[in-house]
Amino acid sequence: MSQRPASTPFSEQPVRKNAEVGLHRELRSRHLSMIALGGAIGTGLFVASGSSISTAGPGGALLAYIIVGIMVYFIMTSLGEMATFMPIAGSFEQYATRFVDPAFGFALGWNYWYTWTVTLPAELSAGAIVMKYWFPHTPSVVWSAVFLAVLFLLNVVSVRGYGEGEYWFAGIKVLTIIVFIVIGLAMIFGILGGHSVGWHTFMTGGTPFHGGWLGFLGTVMVAGFAFQGTELVGLAAGESDNPERAVPRAIRQVFWRILLFYVLAIFLIGMLIPYTDPNLLNASVNNVAISPFTLVFRRAGFALAAAVMNAVILTAVLSAGNSSLYASSRMLWALACEGKAPRVFAQVNRRGVPMNALYVNTIIGFVAFLSSFVGNGAVYTWMMNAASLTGFLAWLGVAVSHYRFRKAYLAQGRDLNKLAYRAKWYPFGPLLATVLCAVVIVGQDISAFTGGKVDWTGVIATYIGIPLFLALWFGYKWIKRTKLIPLSEVDFDLD
Repeated sequence: MSQRPASTPFSEQPVRKNAEVGLHRELRSRHLSMIALGGAIGTGLFVASGSSISTAGPGGALLAYIIVGIMVYFIMTSLGEMATFMPIAGSFEQYATRFVDPAFGFALGWNYWYTWTVTLPAELSAGAIVMKYWFPHTPSVVWSAVFLAVLFLLNVVSVRGYGEGEYWFAGIKVLTIIVFIVIGLAMIFGILGGHSVGWHTFMTGGTPFHGGWLGFLGTVMVAGFAFQGTELVGLAAGESDNPERAVPRAIRQVFWRILLFYVLAIFLIGMLIPYTDPNLLNASVNNVAISPFTLVFRRAGFALAAAVMNAVILTAVLSAGNSSLYASSRMLWALACEGKAPRVFAQVNRRGVPMNALYVNTIIGFVAFLSSFVGNGAVYTWMMNAASLTGFLAWLGVAVSHYRFRKAYLAQGRDLNKLAYRAKWYPFGPLLATVLCAVVIVGQDISAFTGGKVDWTGVIATYIGIPLFLALWFGYKWIKRTKLIPLSEVDFDLD
């Protein structure tokens, strides 16, 4: 096994293509920063934050998002250490395969592919709903087809097209949050509205906490979904022109920015809107007029608040759809390169785009979207239920892979000082992230067991992703007779 010499950083190698099949390294540092930042800012903040405050109170929502933010920080630092050492597309599958067990990598790769493949039709549906605000009589399928075509074109041009699209999509979302924070602070200090806002709204009912431990746990789940997408920076590192510098920079920036945006935004909402306001619970992409951001903008005197926020949420939806096509096509390509998917999906064109993988994910996404119109949409509903846990399973896989990576790195006598980026708080970080991910996964529908009669259909729908993941893992393990890789045999060869 060979190790990349410290004197020749990966980013300075003369050919900037990804290994043997030609993915191009065209993503710049600014692209990676916005990919990581934009991946976690979407309807989870603009809409779902209202239901979080309504469920757990402003104090409970703040605590939930802080806890999940800490978990995400450790996952991102774990990913950063591996991605700077081994920046390859399909990173999650590769890390799990090399550092844990090929069967674990197989399950993690297909799990992550499914996550984003099913996310695409969900975003197409959401985009069509948002457009009904301006064009109520246009069929939903028309807008969904238009959006899919736009997203396909962004991804088919080159990886630079995806990066530029995500850069501007994320930029609009970040600008909106900054404006919201400035206006919210101005209202709290009396610059807008004529009088300062006290703590009485935040302390509605005498306490900022509401809903008990079940309400808090439910908010932790919502926060977890809101932060999903930050790990895309690890996948995109395989097409970065300078991963040793760009990935650590993106990870350092994204944690503090996201935590600042989420925590400060939720604090402002809690200070300005009582958690008892029914609008907070009922806000959705179907009714953006009562999203917490719209309500605050309206109270500040902006008459066009609903229209502006509708446009921002449309941007968030397109951003998620853009990431869906990119992530699913790159993961399918990586699986094909490993012989874990048909080899036809490993082909790329002269621009470095895995076209066959992109074609099939586009078709599957649109067919899944159309399935929501068939009958009562039961097939589509079960597809979404199966995807509800996949993002958390991916995070769990990153934490486990990093724990094994560092142990193997030291067991083989390698120098930690030669790592371009070293995760802090090891082994506490990945171990805490593993525990918190497991708690979130198990607690998805814990409320079903605390009441009277258990709705087993609902429970199965919630947790179906777990047996599917285990079936992939142990099925591949049984067929290929794989084993947990001894630390001394972990492959660090970058050639």
